[in-house]
Amino acid sequence: MGHPDGVHHLAISTADIKTQIEFFTDVLGAELRALYWMHGAPDTIHGFVRLSDHSYVAFVQSAAVKATGAAPGVSHAENYASASAPGTMQHVAFNVASMDELLAVRDRIRSRGINVFGPLDHGLCHSIYFAGPEGLLLEAAWSAEAIDDRAWIDPEVVDLVGISADELDRFVHPAAFSGEGGRRPQPEIDWSRPHFGPRANFEWLMTTPDDVVIARLSEPDPPVKVPADLG
Repeated sequence: MGHPDGVHHLAISTADIKTQIEFFTDVLGAELRALYWMHGAPDTIHGFVRLSDHSYVAFVQSAAVKATGAAPGVSHAENYASASAPGTMQHVAFNVASMDELLAVRDRIRSRGINVFGPLDHGLCHSIYFAGPEGLLLEAAWSAEAIDDRAWIDPEVVDLVGISADELDRFVHPAAFSGEGGRRPQPEIDWSRPHFGPRANFEWLMTTPDDVVIARLSEPDPPVKVPADLG
């Protein structure tokens, strides 16, 4: 308790949401599950394709995204060994359940005319690699077992990035947390800690009582009402 147990959705900006949906549904078989006006974002479309009932890839399309444009090496990495700006996605790997499933995914991708290579054996996983629309670097991977930190944390790299022995122990064994029933108050804003803009919006969100923010910004009703007998 007190930590995430997976990725609910990965949101990707797009200038062409239809093309992204076509790729993810046809090439990867991820069913479209939501397509609606994004909450709290004027003139912005949000779409979700399903990997499982608890994991989705989401897309965000707006005129501002179209006007921004893409810059390989800045907005996204040009290939799996190249750089992109800090905080951007370098690549994403989707999990599959077995080696047979990984090969079946490779077959599906190739059957749609998309080039893919692998599976490469990385020891901690086997991976295939392919490209998606708008410069997305995509991977599908299978691990036979959970990653063993004793084998895969390299002391040379630990030293190189400046992690002490105490820090390493803390990173490998994060402190347990049982939760406080949602009673923990918001901390004072420290602008040296992670935050998002605009600054005034962030300040309002973090200094307004939780119940007020939730009531003001929640939009639980779907855009289409499904009849009860079709649910």
